[in-house]
Amino acid sequence: MECLLQYLDDIDDFIGMLALAAERVRRLVKTIILVGATLCAQVFGIFLALTQPPLALAAVSLISVGLLYRAAVNPTSKPVIVS
Repeated sequence: MECLLQYLDDIDDFIGMLALAAERVRRLVKTIILVGATLCAQVFGIFLALTQPPLALAAVSLISVGLLYRAAVNPTSKPVIVS
């Protein structure tokens, strides 16, 4: 009976190890996608600024307003301590 319990414990450890390895792979894939999207957006922005400067200025203005709105609506969770 104890041999069966040891066998089941080994299976449980193996499944846990697979879950940890899958988490590492997920983080790596997420980082690669994020870096790729960031580089693509930068290249597109440079290309847009070189070909259509007014459109690039409009896009930057919209992004700035969106980020400002997000900063105003979603304040940071840490309290500001004034000494």
